[in-house]
Amino acid sequence: MAHVIQFSEAAFIALHGMVIVAKSDELVNVIKISDRLNSSKHHVAKVMQRLVKDGYLYSHRGPTGGFTLKIPAEKITLLELYESIEGKIEIGECPMDNPVCPFGKCIFNNVTSKLTKDFVDYMKSQTLKDFI
Repeated sequence: MAHVIQFSEAAFIALHGMVIVAKSDELVNVIKISDRLNSSKHHVAKVMQRLVKDGYLYSHRGPTGGFTLKIPAEKITLLELYESIEGKIEIGECPMDNPVCPFGKCIFNNVTSKLTKDFVDYMKSQTLKDFI
């Protein structure tokens, strides 16, 4: 089945994993997150370490270790987390980044740039606290 908008598994893990950590009163480890998201623990570990590196989480080592938020949930937007994994979103006119349309007029009537702008605006307006 085709999807107009598709998320990478890494972005899915980052967004949902951070909500899991934000909701918890205790340390949350990779195994708990991977079980809850039905994802590979290795992929979860890689994504969560990226969020640690980017300053969103503390990582506590050891058998009772796990993750905790480094920044309050109300100060972390979904857009920041998404861009931490996927890179900065650029709003362009052409989904193929063509400087000139071969038809003289975009057959998508710039709907892709509107969808991207709406997505960015939504993700910027939502914080982790909205999902706790």
